[in-house]
Amino acid sequence: MQSPYRGSAVVTSADARPHATRISWHVYSAALCGGVILLAGCGQGGTPGGGGAGMFAPTVSVEKVHASPVPNLIELPGRVEAVRSAQVRARADGIVERQIYVEGTDVAAGAPLFQIDPRDLQARLQQARASLASAQAGRSQVAGLRSRLSQLVERKAVSVQEYETAQASFQQADAALLEAQAAVDRAQLQLDYATVRSPIAGRVGRAQVSEGALVSAASATLMTQVDQLDPVFVTFHPSSAVMGELERGIASGRIEPGDSKHMRVTLLLEDGSRYPLQGETDFTEKTVDPATGSRMLRARLDNPDRRLLPGQFVRGILAAGTLRDGISLPERAVAIGEDGATVMTVNAEGVAVRQPVTLAGQAEGRWVILSGLNSGDSVIVDGWHKVQPGQHVNAQPAKAAPPGS
Repeated sequence: MQSPYRGSAVVTSADARPHATRISWHVYSAALCGGVILLAGCGQGGTPGGGGAGMFAPTVSVEKVHASPVPNLIELPGRVEAVRSAQVRARADGIVERQIYVEGTDVAAGAPLFQIDPRDLQARLQQARASLASAQAGRSQVAGLRSRLSQLVERKAVSVQEYETAQASFQQADAALLEAQAAVDRAQLQLDYATVRSPIAGRVGRAQVSEGALVSAASATLMTQVDQLDPVFVTFHPSSAVMGELERGIASGRIEPGDSKHMRVTLLLEDGSRYPLQGETDFTEKTVDPATGSRMLRARLDNPDRRLLPGQFVRGILAAGTLRDGISLPERAVAIGEDGATVMTVNAEGVAVRQPVTLAGQAEGRWVILSGLNSGDSVIVDGWHKVQPGQHVNAQPAKAAPPGS
């Protein structure tokens, strides 16, 4: 009997395994390609840049901008100056015997700074006192003679001319006595000047003379300098264009004028930090410098910690009146980088947009915005750091925060 599988090859289990493997691989590859196509199809429905509807929309807090009265802030460069600065110069001749003070320390008015060798001045004082004693003796002698002649002239025992001569001699002796007394006072003053004292209270600088140096009253040798550092002045020199813009704003009604004689001043230090104490202007120059086209403004600020030093460069933010329709934002809503200040706004489609802004300064914990925003714009105040431009966001109204936040 012939096999029912005539003409057919007999398939063993060893022959079937490679064939089955090839079939399984083709099925797996087809399934994988189908999954990739499905994922690609899902990605096509999103917005470029990761802002598609399929992406997670972060929740952010927004504040709607409204025009309202805000301080009109002007930022100006300035320099710190001492309220009082006294150059300590020699008022007596002699050799500097010793330096009494420590450089860079605070001293009281009248504190001794240097000692000039007093021996020559002491000798001059003794000489002046001797001359005074001689003048006193001469005056006493002439006074006695005048007294006797006054009695004799009444009895006509001496001539009137003799009496008048005695009277003139007395007056000369009296003048000589006054001159001798003045010489003593002058010599005493010169001796007092040998102890060089601080004319004001303040911080004393580096010594300009060393021990053993010859100083002279005639040449007024500079010995050191004392600066009063609390309070201090800060001077600004706004251009006439800046002042003219302010005046035009006031004239048009856009700016409500304030107390121009006492404008509030906030300082920014060289490292960008804010000086903790505010001051106010106390003087405005009435004329324009023809060389620079600017006017000088001066502010006065307390400086108890001596952080502000004469000659230091600062930037001052002056509150020059009030903008009637100004825009301000919380400090935390503004990002400041190398390219300037920016905020993140939310448009009508709920998409985040980065917006450059120009800042005028800070007032009561809020940035005053000069340009870049309009009334009605929605600005992200919390959560902007986790949002990319072009991304959809879930905008919620911001809660009121205390000033300075």
